Amino acid sequence: MFYFFERKVPRREITNVNDLLTIVNTCSLLFFLFKTAFLRAMSYRRGALIVLEGVDRAGKTTQCQRLVQALQQSGQAAEMMRFPDRATKIGQLISSYLEKKSNLEDHTVHLLFSANRWEMVPLIKQKLEQGINLVVDRYAFSGVAFTSAKPGFTLEWCMNPDVGLPKPDLVMFLQLNPSMAATRGEYGIERYETSAFQRKVQQRFEELMQDSSVNWKVIDAARTIEEVHKDIKLLSEDIISLAENQPVGELWR
Repeated sequence: MFYFFERKVPRREITNVNDLLTIVNTCSLLFFLFKTAFLRAMSYRRGALIVLEGVDRAGKTTQCQRLVQALQQSGQAAEMMRFPDRATKIGQLISSYLEKKSNLEDHTVHLLFSANRWEMVPLIKQKLEQGINLVVDRYAFSGVAFTSAKPGFTLEWCMNPDVGLPKPDLVMFLQLNPSMAATRGEYGIERYETSAFQRKVQQRFEELMQDSSVNWKVIDAARTIEEVHKDIKLLSEDIISLAENQPVGELWR
């Protein structure tokens, strides 16, 4: 047989109006804090991290600019970012190297490219948290593809320094035959702009695209600027809607 005993718990009696007001004010404060936290959680919409990749002169910069403009015109917050970012001290070293004004050892160059991306991570995260969609011209994938196209470098070694970077929600590869890219304006000005090397780079990109943990989409960049833009815009709008309530991932983890 079970016996249940009623336990009498002493209660504080409200003896005056001040006690009542204190309780009411406390409840009001708790309700306000809960409501504020709830509304913030419901209204939080992070920006999407969208990357365009491809061989040199595939049209990445033009398409990044077009996409940012289109998103802004549709009422979306959007900004463009480029790598390497040549405005920083590290970026200036890279710029001098790319413009053939200085020479650097290949391992050193690769790590400088990676460091240039890492130094921008706080800004990337800040922008995304503010609900700004970032459209990025080149990212870690270019760093890996270009260095691993050189003799003596593996994909794994080249990927390691960038493990943990903010993971893009979408990576669009602008597919263009390097021979066609070579016919476009200003080709050959910078260090890596030779058709033979660009073909090796494209092969490395194709290997990277086998990684299903990254959301890759291939865009035919041999078409007109407007045709390419329409595909990029459609894919970007879809991913912005999907990403807004998701946490930012970590690349290659």
